[in-house]
Amino acid sequence: MHPAGRAVASLLVLCAFVLCPLVNAAPAQAAPAPTPDAAASPEPALHPEGSATTASGAVAPVPTPAFDPEAATRQWLAKVPAADKARSDAYFEGGYWLQLWDFLYTLAVAWLLLGTGISRRLRELAQRTTRFRPLQTGIYAIGYTLLVVVLTFPFSVYSGFLREHKYGLSNQTFGAWLSDLAKGLGVSLVLATLGLMVLYGVIRRFPRAWWVMGAGVVLVLLAVVIIIAPVFIAPLFNKYTTLNDAKVRDPILRMAQANGVPAHDVWVFDASKQTKRISANVSGLAGTERVSLNDNLLNRATLPEIESVMGHELGHYVLHHVYEDFFELGLLVVLGFAFLGGTFEPVRRRWGGRWGVTGVADPAGLPLLAALLTVAFFVMTPASNTIIRSNEGEADAFGLNAARQPDGFASIALKLGEYRKLDPGELEEFLFFDHPSGRNRILMAMRWKAAHPGESTGP
Repeated sequence: MHPAGRAVASLLVLCAFVLCPLVNAAPAQAAPAPTPDAAASPEPALHPEGSATTASGAVAPVPTPAFDPEAATRQWLAKVPAADKARSDAYFEGGYWLQLWDFLYTLAVAWLLLGTGISRRLRELAQRTTRFRPLQTGIYAIGYTLLVVVLTFPFSVYSGFLREHKYGLSNQTFGAWLSDLAKGLGVSLVLATLGLMVLYGVIRRFPRAWWVMGAGVVLVLLAVVIIIAPVFIAPLFNKYTTLNDAKVRDPILRMAQANGVPAHDVWVFDASKQTKRISANVSGLAGTERVSLNDNLLNRATLPEIESVMGHELGHYVLHHVYEDFFELGLLVVLGFAFLGGTFEPVRRRWGGRWGVTGVADPAGLPLLAALLTVAFFVMTPASNTIIRSNEGEADAFGLNAARQPDGFASIALKLGEYRKLDPGELEEFLFFDHPSGRNRILMAMRWKAAHPGESTGP
């Protein structure tokens, strides 16, 4: 999510949970396919048929060494230089701490807005400006969004700009990064203002069942955002054009048609102006679905690698993962609002008088709503990661069967290793990974290769 996303009230921050995940890989040279070492043999020559001449002159068959997926996986992982692996591990493991600091920073901002009375005074300003309550909420939402962007700006600069440059993952100048931040702020102002006006209107209308109805409103708003994002939001940050290179486009479209995907175009977006990462995605809902790849993938990957990635993305479409993620992660939204329903009023009774928050329908209590939702979703992170990771694994399996490029798939998994830890522990992967680890992805590819001898080509 763009750093300006923190400025969106908690209902719009949840978009991050249901927008289709990207399949990313960092730019690198293609790696050759690993082959098990041939068994040592005393025979001087092999015949084309796979036989050998013995000392007596007779021709005897030579057994072909069995392909070992575990050994092949280790060979692929061994291709990564130790220094590159250490840098990748440091980046990804640092992300664990970044999640914690982001969580604590968010709570600190909420406390600052409440404890200093800024939120209360912003609400009072809105009340003096107009007597129309929806407009009061809208005015508060604009002020809240701007304040959150300003207060989180130092953290955004570190996490979104400095850290990305430190690890060699960003191509942006600071001016270009600020430009994207400003665009994100503009989107946030519009979506947060409209969304919060609707949400607080529902809360006022249903004072007893506000958390149930509030969860429903958030899900509807999320569906709207997902529908409009590919057409109206994504083009604000990147230019999307149709892929015209027939050598790349035609195999992707053939793969799509063979799997019942009504794709007539493949889209390319210019992510290279921002990042060095290779990525592709399927986005949209209810007729706005779009299969896209970035120019880094197009320019720096081999055709088998591209096919393996796009097979994965087509898998998301065929397996209806957009809808499945929306339903499953929507349950977490409901659980988050249930947590709000049980905790907001007790906390408000304890400190609300000092903060000037009169009730859940009071916009001045938005920082408290955001803080409590932050706690709920922070705790549920392993659950949301598991839901997404499971669907990513399903798309991996689909992509291997659709593209039939296990070596290209393994090579892309190594490229992911530039910014994702390749070989984590099981508990580590469960807690922190929203995609299968590189090791498990390569192992899946090598198992597919073992089950389909002679059916694939290397990258």
